[in-house]
Amino acid sequence: MHHVYLLRSERYPKQQYIGLTSDPRKQLLEHNTAKSHHTSKFASWALLAYFAFADRAHATAFEKYLKSGSGRAFVKRHLK
Repeated sequence: MHHVYLLRSERYPKQQYIGLTSDPRKQLLEHNTAKSHHTSKFASWALLAYFAFADRAHATAFEKYLKSGSGRAFVKRHLK
């Protein structure tokens, strides 16, 4: 399974991160232990949501959508 996940910084609630992984719990741990340079300055992170896909192509397409303007509006409207 492939998962698209959405994180929200606990210290900076307006800061969010969208990513793709096969193991969302492991990825959250890596973000919170500063193994990701991009997200380390906003740690600690909370897992807001994740979406599971059977194939990587659909997961990648959904991740790309969530990172677009309309995808960010979707997140703001449905996952606040």
